[in-house]
Amino acid sequence: MSTMTYAVTGMSCEHCAQAVTKGLAGLDGVSTVSVDLSPGGVSRVTVTSDPPLPAGAVSGALDEAGGYRIAGA
Repeated sequence: MSTMTYAVTGMSCEHCAQAVTKGLAGLDGVSTVSVDLSPGGVSRVTVTSDPPLPAGAVSGALDEAGGYRIAGA
């Protein structure tokens, strides 16, 4: 199992958190997604998967969920 935490920008409400959770949970191998929402700031998204997820897959899922971005990426 691999657990990674990402700093994500662009989330402002619970709907955003749900969209991110659903988008990341749909990736192959993901068992859990947890969002620590910071409206208008940098939210922390923790993903547990087996095997580890490629960074491109995470970025793509965030973009598809609503244009969210990994901070600094």
